[in-house]
This record gives sequence, C-alpha cells and structure tokens, in this order.
Amino acid sequence: MKSITATNVINIFNGTCNFGTLIGAFLSDTYLGRYKTLGIASVSSFLGMLVLTFSAAFPKLHPVDCGSASSCASASPWQLAFLYLAFSLLVIGSSGIRPCNLAFGADQFNPNTESGKRGINSFFNWYFFTFTFAMMVSLTIIVYVQASINWAIGLGIPTFLMFLSCAFFFVGTRIYVVVPPQGSPLTSVLQTLVVAFKKRKLDLPEEPWTSLFNHFPSDSINSKLAYTDQLRCLNKGAIITPEDKIMPDGSAVNPWNLRSVQQIEEIKCVIKVIPVWFTGVIYFIGLTQSQTYPVFQAMQADRSLGSGNFKIPAATYNVFSMISLTMWIPIYDRLIVPYLRRITRKEGGITLLQRMGIGLVIGILTMLISGVVENHRRSLAFTRPTLGTVSHKGAISSMSANLLIPQLAVAGLSEGFVVIGLVEFFYKQFPENMRSFAGSFLFMVVAMASYLSSFLISVVHNVTQKGQNGNWLAEDLNKGRLDYFYYLVAALQVMNLAYFLVVAKWYKYKTSEDGSSLDVAMEKIDSEKHVV
Repeated sequence: MKSITATNVINIFNGTCNFGTLIGAFLSDTYLGRYKTLGIASVSSFLGMLVLTFSAAFPKLHPVDCGSASSCASASPWQLAFLYLAFSLLVIGSSGIRPCNLAFGADQFNPNTESGKRGINSFFNWYFFTFTFAMMVSLTIIVYVQASINWAIGLGIPTFLMFLSCAFFFVGTRIYVVVPPQGSPLTSVLQTLVVAFKKRKLDLPEEPWTSLFNHFPSDSINSKLAYTDQLRCLNKGAIITPEDKIMPDGSAVNPWNLRSVQQIEEIKCVIKVIPVWFTGVIYFIGLTQSQTYPVFQAMQADRSLGSGNFKIPAATYNVFSMISLTMWIPIYDRLIVPYLRRITRKEGGITLLQRMGIGLVIGILTMLISGVVENHRRSLAFTRPTLGTVSHKGAISSMSANLLIPQLAVAGLSEGFVVIGLVEFFYKQFPENMRSFAGSFLFMVVAMASYLSSFLISVVHNVTQKGQNGNWLAEDLNKGRLDYFYYLVAALQVMNLAYFLVVAKWYKYKTSEDGSSLDVAMEKIDSEKHVV
C-alpha cells in the first residue's frame, strides 16, 4: 500500500477498535458478564494475530516483494480479504478486552478490607507498568525484528504471547470472582428521555426540588445527586401526574411514565460530558498526527546511532513520547500536585478541566514544534548532501532524526494532562453504575478522532495536490509540505481550545445532595459487587 493509504487503513482500524468498546461494554453489562466477554475477546485476538502472521509468512497471502523497483504489484482482492479478516478478529478482541480487563481485575479484590484496597492499588499500578513496558518492547524489539529480520517472526512473537495470555486466563477460571451482568443502564437513559419528551408541555413547579418525584433506592450503588437547573427540560420527567402510580417501596409503577430526580440527574451527568468529549475528539486528531507522521519523517532523516552502521527503526521513535509520559506522571503526582494543593486547597491541586486545558495548550505547542522541525528537515534535504534514498519515497535528509525527540516528548506531556485527565473526568462524572461505559467513552473519543483524522488527511491530500505548491502529503516528504499540515492542525487545536474554554465555564461538576463535590473512587463503585 502507499503510505497515505496505509495511514488511512490504520486510522480506520484503530477507530473501529475503539468504537467497538461501546458494544463490548454493553454486551458485558447486559448479557455476558466480564469473564465471558474477556474469554471470547481473548480467543478472537489470538486468532486475529494468527491470521495476520500467516499473511506475512506464506508468499501466496501477500504481494511479491518489489525490492527497489519503481512500482509494486498491488495486493489481490483475496489477499486483502485475508488481511481484513485478521483486522476484523482483532477488532472483536479489542472491543471486549479494553472495556473489561481493568474492571474484571478489580472484581477479584474486596475494597471493604485493607488488604483488598492494597490489592486493587497494586493491581492498577502493575497493570499500567506492564502496559507501558509492553508498548516499549513492541516499539523497539518487535519493530526491529519486523523491519530488519523478518515480518513473519516479528508478528509470530506477539501471536505466541497472545496464546500464552489466553492459556493463563483460562487456567485461572476456577479461582476467579465472576460478577454476573447487572443489566444495561442504557435502558434507564432511554426511559428518561422518553418520559421527558412525553411531559414536555407540562410546567415545572415553583420549588421543583421539593415537589418533584425523588425516590432513591436503598440498594443503589450510586451517590444521591442534588437537583440542578441545567438541562431543565429533562426535569419535567419527574412531574407527578394523576395517571402516575407509586409502588409501596416508593418507586414508580411504570418507569416509562415517571422518572425520579435521581434518575434524571444521572442522565444529565452523561449528557453534560458530551461537549467535553467532543473537545477530546479534536485534541486526539492532533495527537494522532504526532504519532503517525514522525515515523515517515524519521524514515527520511539520519537515524544512525553513533559512528556504526546501526540505524534506529523509524517506528521506534514513538517510544520517546511514552518515556516522557512515564517520567512526567510521578513528577506531577509527587511534586507538583502537593505544591498546588497547598496553594489552591483542592485535592487534585487543580480541577480536572484545568488540567485538560493545560494539556490542550501543550498540544498546540507540539504541532508548532513539529512544523518547525519538518521545515528544517526538508530544507537540509535541498541544501545539504543527502544520505541516500528511501525506496518509493525520496532522499534522506542529513538532519538527525533525534531532532524529532522534542516534539515527541512534548506530545507525551500533553497526553499526560489531557488523556489521563479525560479518564479521571469520565470516571468521576459518570454515574457509578456506568463505569464500564465511562471507560468506553474514552475509547469513543479515540475512535471518532481516528475517523476524522483519516477524513482530514484525505481532504488535504485531494485539495493540495491540485494546488500551486503541490501535494502537502506527498509520498516523498521532500516534495510535500508536511510542515504546512502541522500548522493547519495547530490552527484546529487553537479553535478547539477556544471552544473548550466556553464549555469549561458552562460545566458544573457532579455534586451530592448535601452540596459536596463527588470524586468517587473506583473501589467504592464496585464495593457492593465483591464477595471476597
């Protein structure tokens, strides 16, 4: 595939994987439970990796290697079908694993005991450590094997590891704490919207906080929320009419005709995060570019390590954003947050929206640095002796690829503010019984950003290739103007920041009935589900 085609395919694949987590969370909470969902998804991921390995190992399953030829034979329809089969299986796997793995691990601990609390904290710490370590290995050792030794071996290694993962998962079946599905909260969302629409012509009472139906189940794991005036149209769903009947326990006989203030406020929590969610989508468009195009930049830059012949694989440079992120988190958590806490008297030092806003500013800086570095790389390719050529691309600039490290490091810092802030924001602002969907909401951000990123690339490619300056995203970066593309994304990020400031000023955090802000820990959310 051409690089732009491959970029679009990867963006669509990543988008589908992330969008599928919503379906995985729904099936897990409503029908299957986390154990069955993880089991099915793990097997599907293994089969997907196996098919992908076969496509690289057997010559008939991929196009003939064209070497240094000027043109390459395209993959046949059935070869592409085999490749897309692998992608489909991987999509099914990621859709089930991503929203359920952390929650299933937390199910194994009892947060009501000291040992359970320590176990949960240890589990999350080791999970993220293992995830980061695995990503670094993937971007260094695995990428080197794929690029320099053999693609079949490079894909076979993670396939074998996925097989071991499945085996270990099923071996522990008898000792797992398996929480049965609790039913989907999406039904409650739909009921609230339907009832509010039915009663849209009714007038709210003068003191709605005392007059509206406000039943709160004693066995609910959700925090009791305060009445709010935001999205007042939904409050009409709690108006009691002569036709509405009440059960002896205080609940409504027909939930499709009457909703409580608590149920309405829970739906408001979901609706109010959508504008913030959209901000994350636009941010991730920039983050996607900062992870994709530096690989192509590195391919046409000097990747030599020292005076020897060893060259750093181009894809390995993305590891610097991960290193930056992992180094920044403990500094921020142990040094900066305590200092800010003494000044602002806030538990987190700053609010979650303030944290995201800082990350958005750093994201703009990332795109500007990227544009400057690319302009320098391209200028050296025309003004200084080149270091050879890259097959099907162009001349290699004499600029050291190490100059890409600053933009990747800054991208990692931005991710530490925005992405982690979004994760915490969704978990704390969603109702407690929608924690799985809160996790899926983040992946929905990444999914939509992947689709829009692919769309943006296609539009820029088609429009600029007809322009006077030529295609900005040409196969040969020296003939294109990738720096202009970076500046375009920076402009989008500036507009996104302005939009975010408006949303942040409007947004009101979830509060309990006594007026206190609710920063519910994940342990508390599942406290009534555990049996150990």
